Order: sequence, then C-alpha cells, then structure tokens
Amino acid sequence: MHLNRIFYISLLVLVISGCGTNKNVSRQQTSFDKGIQQINHVVVIYMENHSFDNLYGEFKGANGIENARKGNYIQVDKDGNPYKFLPEIPRNNSFPTNLPNNFFNIDQYVSADKASPDATHRFYHNQMQINGGKMDKFALYNDSKGLAMGYYNTEKLPLYPFAKQYTLCDNFFQSGFGGSYFNHVYLISAGVAVWPDAPKSMVAQVDASGKLIKDGAVTPDGYAINTVLSRNKPYPAKSDTTQLMPAQTIPTIGEGMTEKGVSWAWYSEGWDDAVAGRKNNFAYNHEPFLYFAKYKEGTEGRKHLKDQNDFLKAAKEGNLPNVSFVKPGGGNDEHPGSSAVYSSEQLAVKLINAVLEGPNAKDALVILTYDEFGGFYDHVLPPKIDRWGPGSRIPAIVIGPFAKKGVVDHTQYETVSILSFIEHRWGIKPLAERDKNANPFRNALVFK
Repeated sequence: MHLNRIFYISLLVLVISGCGTNKNVSRQQTSFDKGIQQINHVVVIYMENHSFDNLYGEFKGANGIENARKGNYIQVDKDGNPYKFLPEIPRNNSFPTNLPNNFFNIDQYVSADKASPDATHRFYHNQMQINGGKMDKFALYNDSKGLAMGYYNTEKLPLYPFAKQYTLCDNFFQSGFGGSYFNHVYLISAGVAVWPDAPKSMVAQVDASGKLIKDGAVTPDGYAINTVLSRNKPYPAKSDTTQLMPAQTIPTIGEGMTEKGVSWAWYSEGWDDAVAGRKNNFAYNHEPFLYFAKYKEGTEGRKHLKDQNDFLKAAKEGNLPNVSFVKPGGGNDEHPGSSAVYSSEQLAVKLINAVLEGPNAKDALVILTYDEFGGFYDHVLPPKIDRWGPGSRIPAIVIGPFAKKGVVDHTQYETVSILSFIEHRWGIKPLAERDKNANPFRNALVFK
C-alpha cells in the first residue's frame, strides 16, 4: 500500500506539473498573439535559390558546415560508391577537375560579384538528392555536378550584417520540394496547383514505388510541381498557350487579407514593363498570384499586383500596405546562372533599408528568405510532414524593431510560417493544415 501511495502521489505531482507547463505555454502564446498586434507592416523579401549551408554555413553559432563535417556529407555515384573527386562541373573552366569529395569555397573560383553556374532544383530531384536522409546524392542528381557542394564566404555577404544584428533562423525549410515556381505558389496558398488534363508531354512518369522514370512538370495524378507558366497575361511573347496552365481557383492568403480589410500588395521588379509588353526582367514563374483566376486581367484583385518601384516609393513616403511581398527580377534575385550573389544582395539591402529608414519603420517587420535551395547541398535532414515537403533548409533573417538582436534562432520554421504569422496577426483563417501548424516566428520576436 505504501508503494502504491507513493506512486499515486508521484503521478499527481506529474499531472499538476504538466498542467503548469501547459498554462505557461498557453500564457506565452497569448502574450505573443497580443504582442504581434504592435506590428502593422510586414515586408517579405523573397530571394532565389540558395541553401543555408551554401550562404550561412560559416555563421558563428549556427548549425553550419562545421557540424556538417561531423556527419555524412561524402557524395556517392549511382551505385552508391563514394566519388574519389567531386564529379566535374560541366561547361565551366573556372573550377578544377579534381575537387576533393568535400565542401569547397566557391569564391576562390567564381567571386560573389559574378554569377556562378545554375544547379538542379526540381521536385523529384530534391528528394533523390536527400536520398532518404543520407544526404549523399546532391552531386549525382545535378546538372552542375560537384558545384552542389560549394559555399560562399558568409562574412563577405552584403546581408551578413543584418543576420548578425538581428535574428538568423538556422532551422527554416522551404515548404515544398524542388524549385521556384512550386514554392512561390505554396507561399501564398499552402497548396499545390492542379492541372489534371495537362499535355502528356508535360507529365512525369514514376513506377509503383514512386521512383522517377521520366521527369515532367506535372505529377501523374495532375499536380503541377515543376516550372509551368500561367495562361493569365502577361506571359512571354509567342508562348504556346497549350503549354500554359489554366487559372487556378484554390484559395490564397490574398483573399483572406482582403476579407479582413488588410491592405497588401505583391511587388515584382519588371512588372510594369511586362504588362506593357516592353523588354523586361520580370520573372513570370516568380509571380504566384498571376496563376490564379482572381488576379487575372480585369479583376478587382489585379490592383494588388504592382511594380518593385512602387514598393520603394511607398516605403520612402510611409505608405506601405500592411503586408508587402517584394520580388526582385531576373539578374537581381540571387538566382545562380543569371544573377551574382553580391549585387543581388546589395539590392536586398536597399529594399530593407527603404523600410528601416522610412516612416513605417517603428512598427515594421522584415522577413528576408529564399524560395528554395537552388540545388545546393544542405546537411540538415528536413522534417517529414506530407507528400510535398518540407524540402531543404534555406536561410531566413528576421529584421526590425521587434526582431531579437544578435540571435541565431534554432526553432523549426518553414516557408508557410510567413502565412502563419500573417494569419495570427490579423485573425485570418488558415488555408490548410501546413500553415495552421507552422510556427509563426514565436521565438524570433520580442515585444515591450
């Protein structure tokens, strides 16, 4: 009886302790949800195609290359045998042909003020590169081969001072496997575009086990997962419209914000020129609202699609909407193959400073992140949530008066944590389970 009594007393203590913990968590959540009401302007700057290790692997205090070297980073061939040297980077004489099977610094061969080659970043390929958590086939399933293992000198990046001064998130994942188009659409919808009657030539083939036989833009069951363009204008001149995806009708955060009276805009570099049919650097697959019926020509929603110059003007004048998405254009978005890291980040610095030096600074939050990993190695195994992702780990910097100062935040976040934050701030109903369950940067912010 004495032992039983001790057991029940112990059990009661655990239950009471648990209740206290739950109350503390609930209290913290209530405090956060109250605190974020002080933020009236959210600015999301969406850069292109770099993994966390690729840009911030050298950042002190972050889970970077030093930790990666302790794990499994050796790349293997199709038979699972380790390469003696990283496979040769094709069509580029800047890199040696005998790079060790290891990480290497890109700057010593192609400086950050020049565009490096592009790397493979597609839906199925991202999963094959991760290889069930072995992280050993980034070089194999990559058109740029050994380039996948390259990284930049972190302290030389123009954005490094912001990462050092504010909050750098080192456990932030792209919400979907693969590339830019897919993750842009997921950013605003927490969903996947559907094209059930896509041309057969665009449909991927996989075997019964899910192994890729032939790549394509659309899954066998009709989901558009690799780059496609929208049938909504603008689209490139002389496009074959049969290869353009019909307008989508799944809900987006845009409608949720509009219904709640939240002012918002998506600002793209080159947008005005693209609409006018002039020569431009607008990236058609980087404007996600363009894929949706409620934002095509002639709709009320179209007024939310603006040019990057409009953002700079609004920031300077103190007329920023409650939520701004800002998308640099081709040549300025940090996309390997077409953009240099250094000049692209200089533009990002200009965008950030436009907010921090403008009249809206006192109640603004800037979140700078990347759409996806760009085919570059990252050593952290993504969490498994559903069929779509998350994919590889990418950088995210939280900036402004409410961001914690000089902190590396190890909390797990993902792209739709941005949606989650917007939804929590303005009482908007979540679009799906993914944004409903995503952490809205609870540990990156501090309130008075």
